[in-house]
Amino acid sequence: MLNGGITLSYFEKTALELKKIKTDLENEYKKIKSNPVKLDMSRGKPSQEQVDLSRGLLDTLKSDDVLKTESGVDCANYGALDGIPECKKLFSKLLGVSEKNIFIGGNSSLSLMFDAISCFMMNGVLGYTPWSKLEKVKFLCPCPGYDRHFAILDYFNIEPIIVPMTSSGPDMDMVERLVMEDESIKGIWCVPKYSNPQGITYSDETVIRFSKLRPKAKDFRVFWDNAYAIHDICDQSDTLLNLMDECVKNSNANLPLLFCSTSKITFPGGGVSAVGSSSENISQLKEMYYFKTISYDKLNQLRHVKYFESFDKLLDHMQKHKKILKPKFDLVLEKLRSNFENNKIVSWTEPKGGYFISLDVKRNCAKRVVNLCKDAGLSLTPAGSTFPKKIDPNDSNIRLAPSYPTLSELSRSMDLLCLCVKLATVEEMLKEKMNSV
Repeated sequence: MLNGGITLSYFEKTALELKKIKTDLENEYKKIKSNPVKLDMSRGKPSQEQVDLSRGLLDTLKSDDVLKTESGVDCANYGALDGIPECKKLFSKLLGVSEKNIFIGGNSSLSLMFDAISCFMMNGVLGYTPWSKLEKVKFLCPCPGYDRHFAILDYFNIEPIIVPMTSSGPDMDMVERLVMEDESIKGIWCVPKYSNPQGITYSDETVIRFSKLRPKAKDFRVFWDNAYAIHDICDQSDTLLNLMDECVKNSNANLPLLFCSTSKITFPGGGVSAVGSSSENISQLKEMYYFKTISYDKLNQLRHVKYFESFDKLLDHMQKHKKILKPKFDLVLEKLRSNFENNKIVSWTEPKGGYFISLDVKRNCAKRVVNLCKDAGLSLTPAGSTFPKKIDPNDSNIRLAPSYPTLSELSRSMDLLCLCVKLATVEEMLKEKMNSV
């Protein structure tokens, strides 16, 4: 849900009154800056407490264990390019895709996305012209969005096209129109559940409309990055319709590539990733991986399977994460409400899961807020990062990542952030008043 909509007393202030407020805020800021904090809210990193939840996973394999799966795969040797069957079964529940149509990767689903784009650039999609041989390749980018998605496009010189996010997902009217009109548009990035950074879950209608897309480009693909599929922080969590099921219903099974990982479930430095899709898409990716690797870390796959045993135990594990994360999200939201509930300075999202809160400050103020925080010792995600090329057209969006700091650190961080928002806002209002004179 988006928050906002109230009057700001600052709007009624004269320039003289705003200067007085600015001086008071500056004095408060100088006090903090004289004894700077050393705090980091820049990335969606699990806290040490969260990482420690999975330490038992390291004890699941010992030197005298039989390193074979129940299906007979020797995890200590070559083979099983696409992953051990037991691990594919576990990911089948996460992705909502048949086990036979899953490829198991390394510790990052981002690398699987990069590889898929690389494959299509070099070899094309299922026999179509390789993207690298086309005059122009474009990708739709729901915004605000995930900076690493946009970085992949930059690497391959793919042109990003901004699509606004709504409370139910990307603007589907725009998506449908663009893909039907422009054959050079080859894909779209999606974080469908608890989106990065807004925490929006795509509505059933949005998912169904995706499944019914009939792009002009027959090699168009939906990159469905379901990174936060089971990362709930509220008891009444969001639900996401199964895209693969809907695509099959609409004779569109080749359309989606679905990604996930255990990076924020177990260890970011030692997780397991997976991609699921149609038989045709997975076969093409396997063909590429045949030349790249013998297999990814099967011992790590085996550790994860032995540790969780079942999908239900995996969900029980996520309840422990929720207990750690929920107080942090509650604190951030309480700080925003207490500082801005009666003001129209900012709006923010209140997600039911995921790793981020999206904060929108006054136009032309986001960079100033981030720099003020940085100068006082608080690292935030750089302003502009939630848009392609790091250019926020309104200079207003800031991604907040509450997961890594302790509660006490988070409280100090939010006090500083709110102060910087107020200061940047008053500065901008004074500029506007001076320019209007």
